Parts: sequence; structure tokens; C-alpha cells
Amino acid sequence: MRRLAIFASGTGSNAAEIIKHFDNIDDIEVSLIVSNRTNAGVLTIADQAGIPSMIIDRSFFYDSNQLLFELKTRCIDIIVLAGFLWLVPRYLIKGFPNKIVNIHPALLPKYGGKGMYGMHVHAAVKANQEKESGISIHYVNERFDEGAIIFQASVPIGENDTAEEIRTKVLELEHKYFPSVVEDVVRKAF
Repeated sequence: MRRLAIFASGTGSNAAEIIKHFDNIDDIEVSLIVSNRTNAGVLTIADQAGIPSMIIDRSFFYDSNQLLFELKTRCIDIIVLAGFLWLVPRYLIKGFPNKIVNIHPALLPKYGGKGMYGMHVHAAVKANQEKESGISIHYVNERFDEGAIIFQASVPIGENDTAEEIRTKVLELEHKYFPSVVEDVVRKAF
């Protein structure tokens, strides 16, 4: 059995899709949800699915390697970042080499980096009158959104699309592709 930990800071819609995807797969499971926000919607999703969750603060995440110990103790094989907004520290990257995957709501290398998340990305795409946007699923390294790209999918952007409409189109891509790409990553890693 391969075990995933999903790190999320927000509502958890991608986490919910991943959990649903692996409900019918016998050899991979979502075993832990980690959040840096006590009021994150993803914690409710974890509770409803019967998946243990862990809330971490900045000091626990950055000032010790206790989280690595916790993940290894729980036999976690892969970390999936699904809307997790903190830069992953070096000790976790070394502890899970090429086994931390992130999704970004744009076609990297465009619109990546510190501060580029959620509606900030979609507003920038709109402001620059891009003709398309999409998703990038990539391995995590020590810099925001610069790890090797695993998968990208795009969607056309209409001239009159609002940032909110762009967000909706991109979120549909996230839900469609992220769970199966995560499964592919797990299967190739082991």
C-alpha cells in the first residue's frame, strides 16, 4: 500500500477529488491531511472521509524536522501539495526526493513564484490579456514553482472572460487531471 499525505491551506476541493479518486484503488490511499490553517475547509473534508489530519504552525514546519519524523512514522510515500501556500523546506525535499508534487493554476513558467497563487494568478492572466491559461503539475524543489514539470493542460481564455471565469475554467482542469496525474507519479515512483 502506498500512502499519500495531502498538504492544503484552503477549501480542499482538489484534496476532495484526490480522495474520491483513490477510494476505488486498492494499493494507494490518502492517509493524512496536513494544513497550516485551523479553519481550512480541507480539515472538514478529511474528517468526513475519516482521514487523520494534522495542523502545523510555521515554527513546527520550518524550525525543526519533526514533521519529517511524523510523516515517516506514518509510512507516507508521497506528498501532494493541493493549494498549500508555504515554501517547502529543504529537509522535506531531501526526505522525499522527487516525491513531492504540486499543482499550480497557470502554465508555468508564466505566473509562478512567490505571491502567485489563486486569484492573484487569474487576475494577472486577465490583466495581460492572455489567450490561454491552464494548470501545471510539477515536482517541488526549493523555489516556488520551479520544479520539473510533470504535466500541463490548457484552456482557451475569451476576450471578455473575467478573472473569476478564468478561475472556474482552470479549476475544472485541476479536478479533471490532478488525481490521475498523482496516481501516475506514485506508480512511476515505486
